[in-house]
Amino acid sequence: MTAAEIREMTPEEIRSRVAELQEELFRLRFRSATQQLENTALLGSLRRDVARLKTILTERELSQKNG
Repeated sequence: MTAAEIREMTPEEIRSRVAELQEELFRLRFRSATQQLENTALLGSLRRDVARLKTILTERELSQKNG
């Protein structure tokens, strides 16, 4: 997911996407503790996507306050 794609989303869409990704990340971490993962790079990719989403959401909130 690129920053340009995220910037096209509404804040509600971003929040719901963050929740989805965090749930998926939890499931992957749990699965990695109990068995071997097929694609371990997916964990890092999901973490970066969550961080990207949260960063853009925070940017928007700060720009509205300073606005």
